[in-house]
This record gives sequence, C-alpha cells and structure tokens, in this order.
Amino acid sequence: MPNFYEKDSPFQVFITFNKYLDVLEHIRYNDRLEYRAQYAASLIEQTKNYKELRDGFQDLSLLEKHEDLIRLLLSDLFPTGLTRNEIKAASIPLSNVTFNYTERFQNILKDAGTDFQIEFRDISDNEYYVFCCCLILQIHYSINIKSTLPLYYDIPNKQGIVKHYKITINSDFSDVYPADESKIPSEDIVDMLLENLDDVNLWKKYFPSQSWILKGFTIITLIDCTSEVALSDLKTSLIKIDPENLYPDKNLKDIFKSYFDISELNFGLMLFNKKTQKLENLPLYENFFTNHILDFWINTFDEEVRRTTFENINYNSKPVIISNVSKLDADVKKLPSFEILERNKINSFMVIPIMKDNQLIAIMEFTSSIANSLNGLKLKKIEAVIDMVIFSLHRFTFEKNNQIEAIIQREYTTINDSVIWKFRNEAEKFFNAHLSKTTYTLKEISFQNLTPLYSFSDIRSSSEKRYRLMLEDLLQQKNCLADLFSMINDGDAEKYMLALDIFEKEITQEIKADTEQRFQRLLREEIHPYLQGKLEIKDDENSKKNILEYFSKVFTQNNLFYSNRKKLDDSIMLLNRKLADVLDERQEIAQEIFPHYYERFKSDGVDHNLFIGQSIAPELPYSNKIVHQLRYWQLKTVCMMEIEFKKFRNTLAIDLEIASLIFVYNEKIDIRFRMDEKRFDIDGAYNSNYEVIKKRLDKAHIKDSDERITSPGKITIVYFGLENQKEYLQYISNLQKENILQNDVEFLRVEDLQGISGLLALRVSLF
Repeated sequence: MPNFYEKDSPFQVFITFNKYLDVLEHIRYNDRLEYRAQYAASLIEQTKNYKELRDGFQDLSLLEKHEDLIRLLLSDLFPTGLTRNEIKAASIPLSNVTFNYTERFQNILKDAGTDFQIEFRDISDNEYYVFCCCLILQIHYSINIKSTLPLYYDIPNKQGIVKHYKITINSDFSDVYPADESKIPSEDIVDMLLENLDDVNLWKKYFPSQSWILKGFTIITLIDCTSEVALSDLKTSLIKIDPENLYPDKNLKDIFKSYFDISELNFGLMLFNKKTQKLENLPLYENFFTNHILDFWINTFDEEVRRTTFENINYNSKPVIISNVSKLDADVKKLPSFEILERNKINSFMVIPIMKDNQLIAIMEFTSSIANSLNGLKLKKIEAVIDMVIFSLHRFTFEKNNQIEAIIQREYTTINDSVIWKFRNEAEKFFNAHLSKTTYTLKEISFQNLTPLYSFSDIRSSSEKRYRLMLEDLLQQKNCLADLFSMINDGDAEKYMLALDIFEKEITQEIKADTEQRFQRLLREEIHPYLQGKLEIKDDENSKKNILEYFSKVFTQNNLFYSNRKKLDDSIMLLNRKLADVLDERQEIAQEIFPHYYERFKSDGVDHNLFIGQSIAPELPYSNKIVHQLRYWQLKTVCMMEIEFKKFRNTLAIDLEIASLIFVYNEKIDIRFRMDEKRFDIDGAYNSNYEVIKKRLDKAHIKDSDERITSPGKITIVYFGLENQKEYLQYISNLQKENILQNDVEFLRVEDLQGISGLLALRVSLF
C-alpha cells in the first residue's frame, strides 16, 4: 500500500472522483440549460471506460496517465479565465501530493527549482495527526470545527526570497468512513477528544493509524500572505530572547528579505549608550549585522561632530532614505562617505533612528545593491514593527544587565546562591516599604551555628623563589647597562658604571630594604633619560640598536627587568587557575549534598572555606551525617587538586611545589556579612580562635622538630581529638582503596602555637 503521507495518519487513502462525477450526473439530468447537461454527459461518457476514476486508486502514476482527462473533468472547478490569477490545485487531503495546477501555481513551482519539495510549514507530527482526526470529525460527524491551526506553504521565488502562502482547503469531494472492524467513537468520546487536543496518544487510541478510509480529492487554494507571515515571524523573533543565549534568530535576515520583498538586503543595528554618548557595536552580532554606513560614520567623524549629531537627532529624528544612490548630486558623490557606498555596492539605503520617549536608543540601517528597492513604502513597513524593535532592545539590555550582574556576583563578590535567599528577603522588604512609602532599615545578614571546613594548597617557598628571581633580574639589568656604558664610554657613562658597581655589591653581598627602590629611582631620574637622549644622536646607529634592545626588556611600570619574575607570576597564575577550576567544579557536587556558604581565595596557592548548618537551608533536614559527607568530599577534592597539579606541573615556566592541609574544627561558629567589605566574616570575639589557628597553621612544625607539618606530595589533616582521627582514617582508607592515597599514614603532634596546644595531625602521601 503506497504511503501518501510522510507523517503517520489515521487514513488509508484512495484517489477518486466519484463525488464529483455524482455532481455531473445531477447536472446531466436536472440542469435546465441543455448545453450544461450535454457537457456533463460528455464528461461522464469519457470517464466510463476508466473505472478507477470512480472506484478509486492508489497508484500515483495514474494521475500522470490521466492528466489531460482529469484537467478536462475538473475544468468547471478550474476556470481557464482565472488560471493566471488563482493559485490553485487538486490535492489528496492533508498531503503534499498535488496535481492539476493552475498556470500561476505551475509558474510558482517552476521558479522554486526542480529540487524544491512542497511541504507544510511548521507542523509537528502530533499536530498533523490530530488535524487529520479533526478532518474525520468534520466530514463524517458533520462537526463544524473552526481549526486554530492554519496551514502554509513556504515557496522560494526566482530571487531566492521565501514567499508564504496560506492554504484553504475545500473537501466537498472527499468522503471518510471507518475501515472494516474499526470502532466509531461515540459523541461523548468525541467531546472528550476535542477537550484534549494536545493528547495525541488519546486521539490515536480512538483513531488508530490507517483505521479510516479517505476517498476523493480536495481543492486547495493558496493566498499570498508573505507580508503578514513575515511580519508575524519578525515580531516573534524580536520578542523571543533566550537569557542563556542572546544571539539573534539566525533566520532574521531572511525574514526581513521576505517582509521587504528584496533579495539583496543587509541590515545593521547599533545601540546608543546614553552615558558615553556613543554608538556601540555589539560583539555578539558581529557576524550577523552589517553596519556599512554606521561603522564608517563612527570611525570617521570626531567626537564633537558625533555628539552634536546625537543632540540634533533628539530634536529631529527623521530617517534618511536614499532610494537610488546614483541620482545623488555630484557634490555629494565627492564626499568620503560616497566611497563607502561604492565600495560595498550600496545602491539604495535607509538609516533609521530608533526613539523612545524622544530619546535616541539605537540606529538601524538597511542597505541593498538593488537601486530603488528601499523607499518610503518600505519605511512604512518597518514602522509597523518599530515598537517590537524597541521592546526587543529593552529586553536585550535587561537580559544583558542580568548576565553582567550574575558575572559580578560570581566573580567579584561572595554572595553565592546558597545564601542569596536571605539577601532577597531583606531586599524585598526594603522594596515593599519603598512602594508603600514607609521606612525600612536593612538588617544585618548573619547565619548561626555553622560547622566550618577549611583547607589550603600552598605554594612552597614562593617568597624565597620570588626573592631569588628578583636578584637575577636586577643583576641581568645591571650587566646589560654595564655593557651599554662600556660601549658609549663618556664621562656620564663612567659615573653610572661606578653607581652600578655599588648596587651590584649590595645585591650580591648584603641587600638592604630600600636597594630596589633606590635602583629604580636612579634608573627613572638619571640613567633612562640619559639613554633616551643618546637615541637622538644620528651618527651612532650601533648604540641606538643596543639601547632599543635594552628598553625592550624593561617593564615600563617600574623601569626594571622583570622577565624572571614574570615567569614566576605566570606560573603561579596558571597554578591557581587550574586548582581553582577543580575546586569550583567539585563545589557543584558539594552543594548537592547540602547547600552551604563557600568561598575561595587565590594568592600563592588556593585556600577555601565551607560553612555548613541548618540556618543556611532551614527547609531541609540536617544532621551530622551531612558534615561527615562534606568532610569526605573536601578530602577527596584536595586529593584531586594535587593530582591535577601533577598533570600540568611540567608545563610551568618555573618549577613549583604545593603542600595541602585540611583543618578539622568541631566547634560551631557564626558568620556575618560585613557591609563595608561586601563579604562574610567570622562574627564575634568568641569565634576568633578559629581564625587564629587557621593563620598559624601555614608555617607550623611537627612538635620537637624543625620539619613543617605540611609536605609536598602529601595531604596533612590537622585536628583536635581521637574522634576526628578515627573519622579521617576511615576516609583515608576509602581513598587508599581507590589508589588515590598510599598506605603510609603518619601520626603527628603539632608544635604548640601561640595560645594553642594539643593539635594532632595525620599526613599521608598521594600516589
């Protein structure tokens, strides 16, 4: 059985002209006009030898075989006098199989090209199935259904512009009845189905696939509604903005082409920044908008001219329309702006200020290589969507600002999602008070009875490395200057050579606190001006070359050589970013265990704090089990940071080592948001002990030893009591089974710190 439908449907289809032949039979015996009766009899006589035309067929090749006879048979329905005006054809109901076209319809399909396949626009498989069922209700049940689903064909013309045609369907010559053994739904079921148009499975239950016979043909008439559809599509595209993806609809340019009926069309848009009084090109749309004229304008005229123009636009915002560039005055063609038109083959254009409350918010441009294509009539068409353009620009700006705020929130402040609800509650109270014109004082944001988790991965000996590399930079710069002065060999050079020798002695033997600063001052105030003066001497090219080479190595911000320290800074920056990425990615898992306040800091390494407690998520169940889960998460995360470091360590310009530590603290603490610093901090003097211990652990030693408690390649866990020891030994055992940690656990006692004693530690190596 042939499949007339690309989509699933409830029909078995037979093409038949039986109902129309019955109409001709009626004319034959009942029409008062004799010529009409004879004409009908003649048509019936010509078809009687082709029983398939009355009985029905499924072989589509018969449409081609009987093409001339079918055209003659349907001639009353397709009057010759209207064939060049009407867009009309016979069709299998609700399928893309069409035949017996009017001349205008044939020409439209010919212009579309041989590869074009006609098909319905924007109708899903489920919508299509229900639509077919509605046809059954309309024909078999005689229910007058006002369908809310219009059908369209999108057909390109010769120029490639997509034209939109609305389809009207006449199904007078179709018949629908159930196939053998198919059950006919009752009226109550039909009413229920009409109340559930979106439930395709329910429709398929009562109208299964191929359970009904569809016989006959339909007459489809197309109405060109390109402007209306394009206008609707344009409004939809302008309204539809995805906060996660602010890119414009990729079909927007094609929609404008259809709307204006211009095959060669470009358009551009720039927002006006009221604060800076400048037009802004949106990087997001660089590959989408074509701002030939606006780009030239902002890059050519000085700021004063642009500012004056913007002020004038607020008083006179009339669009600029040049329908035919070739007809501009000869004086205009001599202007630089005319070159941009010629270079980009612009023969017609419009520049349209977009105004809101008499204030400029954007400027649009439309350009075309086709002369006379843009004119006042096209401007009228754009005026129909100008409100949507304004709405879209405001929506875009709103969503952009939201995302910028989100970036600031994420990157520059410490108010994360787990605690933002409390800030929103206060902000809402403040806002509501403002609306009711009452006074409300914002309360301090604090959270009580929290368990802290702290850890750091510290770069070992970074200060010593930075000091050593500073000496190397200073000596390299001194030696480079010494070579220059030896080459120049004048009185000033000898004086500076002596000063450099004094500095070298300080650098290599006993550097002072202000040695680097005094060296900088000598360079800034004497040596560098002296060398710059030598560059102006014309007859000493060799010295010039060496002086320029020297200045290329100088870091302009401090007048010093900086290459060795820059390698260290770059290495530390890369290390911090890599470790922070691991921590931030793993943090998402931690928040799923239980919402908590999280902060991390980058300096010479990465450290982080977690604060967990019922007060942060009052609506969720909370117990010590959650603390244990997050402690295990923290240990595993620190291990993963160490593993990641091993992977990229060889890529660092300066070799570095890190040592990681976790501090286990059992007492509850409070945190409070400090308005002056815009961050959370430990609240109250009674909680200060926690901060004191944190700060002193970095340099702490093993008791009665000079060895630091932290060690590269090992994880150190500092705690107070045996209960914590037992807890963490279990965590370590789990990670040993995963071949993350080795079986070399060390049990250590931490030296007494100022005012703190009794700290214990576990230390274990990573694989």
